[in-house]
Amino acid sequence: MITDQVKTWVTLDQAAEQLGVSTSKVKRYIEEHVLFAVKIDKQLMIPADIISDKEPLSSIRGTMLQLLDLGLTEVEAIDWLYQDNDALGETPMSALLKGHKAPVRRAAQALG
Repeated sequence: MITDQVKTWVTLDQAAEQLGVSTSKVKRYIEEHVLFAVKIDKQLMIPADIISDKEPLSSIRGTMLQLLDLGLTEVEAIDWLYQDNDALGETPMSALLKGHKAPVRRAAQALG
């Protein structure tokens, strides 16, 4: 479960502050899959590690769009990012955070 995998969460307001944008812009980022959020205790929360140096993790959008194009729901796509992946030897999110976008996208393609 994703809530077990993510150590630190931020609210939409906190994400907006970190990114230097409005909360409505953060909501737009979520709609556009630049960021993603998970409801925890009735509040949308964003994994803190997908925001770095005042920028969203650049590989999220393309990876999320690929997973959605493969027929996964948004919840399934987010869960996939945080599940151990034998092909990668780690979770896809861990690989993305290390800058290994291409192997993650190849592993995602294998789902189709």
